[in-house]
Amino acid sequence: MTTKSSGLAGVVAGTTSVCTVGKEGVGLTYRGYTIEDLAANATFEEVAYLLIHDSLPNRSELEHFKQMLKAKREIPEKLRSILKLIPKHTHPMDVLRTGCSALGVFEPENEENNQYDIAARLLATFPGMLMFWYQFHFNNKEIDTHTDHDSIAGHFLHMLTGQAPDELHERALDVSLILYAEHEFNASTFAARVTAATLADFYSAVTSAIGTLRGPLHGGANEAAMALISMFSSPEEAEAGIKQMLADKALIMGFGHRVYKHSDPRSPIIKKWAKKLARTEQDQRLVAIAEIIEKIMWDEKKLFPNLDFYSALAYHFSGVPTDMFTPVFVMSRISGWAAHIMEQRANNKLIRPTAEYIGVETQTFIPLDERN
Repeated sequence: MTTKSSGLAGVVAGTTSVCTVGKEGVGLTYRGYTIEDLAANATFEEVAYLLIHDSLPNRSELEHFKQMLKAKREIPEKLRSILKLIPKHTHPMDVLRTGCSALGVFEPENEENNQYDIAARLLATFPGMLMFWYQFHFNNKEIDTHTDHDSIAGHFLHMLTGQAPDELHERALDVSLILYAEHEFNASTFAARVTAATLADFYSAVTSAIGTLRGPLHGGANEAAMALISMFSSPEEAEAGIKQMLADKALIMGFGHRVYKHSDPRSPIIKKWAKKLARTEQDQRLVAIAEIIEKIMWDEKKLFPNLDFYSALAYHFSGVPTDMFTPVFVMSRISGWAAHIMEQRANNKLIRPTAEYIGVETQTFIPLDERN
């Protein structure tokens, strides 16, 4: 018995104990914990541990996990050399894709370097890979990719700005990493599982996921949302502009969702943080523009903002360059990818769907000399 569905919509492609998305009355959960509870009470390091190890850490386990991540932050000299060679105009997502693949060459998966070690290593080094390349090419600096921050959020912001972030910005980014950490069988996670199902190494599965997230229909929506919001100088201009875009049937990123039907439970959480971060008059204007866009999209199309829409403002107010929005997604989602790769390996079966053939019927082969 086969089921046809464009884009596999509605097709159950496997089982998972990592996450629920859009379940009636529950929304989004990681290992049974609601996203609201985790965003309000946990740190990203606790959530990463939960996803990878299947339980929340106790105080001792969390401290050990954070110290291990801090110890794994330095990137190899050979990888630093590669990052120097990657051109300045390269998209940062390509930097992480290349960095992940190169690290797999220098530190291959084996008995001494198992999947848990690699998951922690990538979690620890992705911020440094991105920032070393960025600071070298844009500020002519070779930075140390180790800082004393316990949190990945603080570590990343310190390398970005050259100084320790304040508590508000660090916690806002920390919450964002929690919200982006996991989302069931989305395109990049499914790609990682397909690769893992072939018994490929851990780095190959993650590289597949990064390449999939690189596409604007999956990972670039927050960058597109920032570009959209920045188009307008006032809420009034935004109202007229969005209505015209709708009339022209233009694609407006950051709204609706393939799985959620009524709202994205992550959106109000990051919207609250974006408004907390808005301090200047210009920031407040951008929030007002975003809110009028949200209102029009709901009134006209009954489309709600997804996580990407207000994440764009939260990142912008934190000083994160727009083309780094999706790489920050990678810094977070590696925890969810790791959990799914491990789950796929634990009960593996090659993922191989079938296709409906719509080409020409069987033809008779024509010798070369007889073809027109």
